[in-house]
Amino acid sequence: MRFRIIHRTIYRYAGAASESFMEARLTPANDERQQLLSRKLVTTPGANVHTYTDYYGNAVETFSIVKRHQELLMESLSEVETLPHAPPQSALDISVSEARQLYRSERLKLFEFLMPSEAIPMGPAVHTLANQFFKPGHPLGESLLRLNTWIKTNFRYLPGSTQIDTPVTTALKQRTGVCQDFAQVMLAVLRSAEIPARYVTGYIETESQRKASEANRAPALIGASESHAWVEIFLPGGFWWPLDPTNNCVAGERHVKVAVGRDYHDSTPTRGVFKGTHTEKLSVAVVMQRI
Repeated sequence: MRFRIIHRTIYRYAGAASESFMEARLTPANDERQQLLSRKLVTTPGANVHTYTDYYGNAVETFSIVKRHQELLMESLSEVETLPHAPPQSALDISVSEARQLYRSERLKLFEFLMPSEAIPMGPAVHTLANQFFKPGHPLGESLLRLNTWIKTNFRYLPGSTQIDTPVTTALKQRTGVCQDFAQVMLAVLRSAEIPARYVTGYIETESQRKASEANRAPALIGASESHAWVEIFLPGGFWWPLDPTNNCVAGERHVKVAVGRDYHDSTPTRGVFKGTHTEKLSVAVVMQRI
């Protein structure tokens, strides 16, 4: 599938900002599951944009605006083609205990995705779930899908019920949240079970966007219009398998990956600092159109 994506972010300040320094992770990934066909970042006021690749392989853009301004607009324009890409069946059929042995041999390479992080701590509730879903003799693939289904079945998708910094323990207790919460709960359980996994931010073609693009029948997908979050699990043999607990599915051609990391903080779409005032309003809008 081919998509045109417009991601528009507007910072409106209470007064005039004298300087702004911004960092953006808005460039869709270019890998075996998707091809980045075109990409442009436009800022108003205009700025020279510098790019680099961070520790996790994400494309990062930075810029500064040193003249006074009361509003900052960032518009990311992308065209992406997504491709089917299934994991080898042998990697899914291996037992949990065999997978753990293989992971231990690559522990240095996978270290960040096996350990707790600031946003994804591990505790007794998480360890109980890890033992419940990942029995040593059970097939790895089936165990992963059971956990994916359990989160979809037992958690209620409720925008506004959590904040960006809501901890995993709170999301587990109240059983409500959004895609970020569901992804981070899943990551906590996986890492507690000694299964390396990483957080993914990106875009998803929701039902309203699909209807606007074409009238074909497809499973209804839910997620935030601004961005979506899911999980990638490292399978033995080196395949990162994407699962979306919000929709209880394997992330497929209607998902567009942008950035990965240990948790949300490593893949935040935009962040920055400015001088002289405070943010009065932040507006984010994404249009994802199938072409």
